[in-house]
Amino acid sequence: MSSTKLIAPTLCALLLLALLQALLAPRAAAQQQDACASVALSPPGGNKLYTSCNTLPKLSASLHWSYHPAAGTLDVAFRAAQSASGWVGWGLNPSGSGMVGSEVLLAFPGSDGALAVYTTKIGSYTPTIRNETLSFPVTARSAQYSGGAMTIYATLLLPANATRMSHVWQAGSVAGGIPVTHPQSGDNVLSKGSIDFLSGESTVASGGSRLRRKNTHGVLNAVSWGVLMPTGAIIARYLKVFKSADPAWFYLHIACQLSAYVVGVAGWGTGLKLGSESVGISYRVHRNIGITLFCLATLQVFALLLRPNKDNKYRIYWNAYHHSVGYAVISLSVVNVFKGLDILDPEKKWKNTYTGVIIALGAVAVVLEAVTWVIVLKRRSSSSSEKPHHGANGNGYGGRPDQGV
Repeated sequence: MSSTKLIAPTLCALLLLALLQALLAPRAAAQQQDACASVALSPPGGNKLYTSCNTLPKLSASLHWSYHPAAGTLDVAFRAAQSASGWVGWGLNPSGSGMVGSEVLLAFPGSDGALAVYTTKIGSYTPTIRNETLSFPVTARSAQYSGGAMTIYATLLLPANATRMSHVWQAGSVAGGIPVTHPQSGDNVLSKGSIDFLSGESTVASGGSRLRRKNTHGVLNAVSWGVLMPTGAIIARYLKVFKSADPAWFYLHIACQLSAYVVGVAGWGTGLKLGSESVGISYRVHRNIGITLFCLATLQVFALLLRPNKDNKYRIYWNAYHHSVGYAVISLSVVNVFKGLDILDPEKKWKNTYTGVIIALGAVAVVLEAVTWVIVLKRRSSSSSEKPHHGANGNGYGGRPDQGV
């Protein structure tokens, strides 16, 4: 009986939620239509009414169209906020989603100052812009600039008369009369989605697996190379001075550095994968530092297996090698994390957070440097004062052994 009483209110709540969703979805779509319907369009050659429109959520853009089912044609107008000296683009991806593989219309000011409209195929993340024939016919193309926005007009014959397509849109700057690659972060990598020209329904990509892999790459490397590596070095340099921390400091140091290496290799591999997928995009300095870090860190791991005993005559050379390579890895790690942050260009708070972590680690190192030097000097002073100059028996023998570090 009690379970029946619980089920009834639950079913009512679910039905209420479904009803609210059904009521709100058309309202949201209507609001989206109303927002772009208020945009005044006046294509060259006279006014043209578009039966549908969508306010695109990125880059202050909107898409207006009229679909003619009998002919399979689409009259389209793409409008985006832009300066008079920049470029805008919109296009369809007949075979996939995203930028690569898309076929686009691109508007930009030519050498004479008039807006030119190119049709071009995007085969990489740094394409060569040229006016070429697309896989579907495009006619009546033109462009205009007014009110701080650039608008492209065209008529398309949709591929295979399909009405639901993946589409992309973009905006960027022009240098020397040639459109340059748009920014590789922020809204510029999120301006894609799918649209149904018959029903007007549209979806927007959330960033896709590529953006997630970029973020994963950044987090893994910031934590491993950028935080764990310096922390492990601080443990080794300062904790060993405290007798109570021996041999715990050694195992903490090994655990910290090995964890950093394993996580760092995962981040490094993710970076290589991203690089192989980014045809035409090369962050050479960041990539080369990453490869150098992997090689040096791998040497450190193998060096651990070849570590001589403390009384071995070659131990001093091993120590010099281990310390120099270790400090090189830490320095390069911090530099490369900052370079990666510049490339990823996340919200400013993330760069500020990492900067704060590095400053905190540096402050801890400075304090421990002073404290451990005081301990070492006191220990040496105490040892030298307790040690007899001529031994207990007056001839230099029989004295207490040296208790120094």
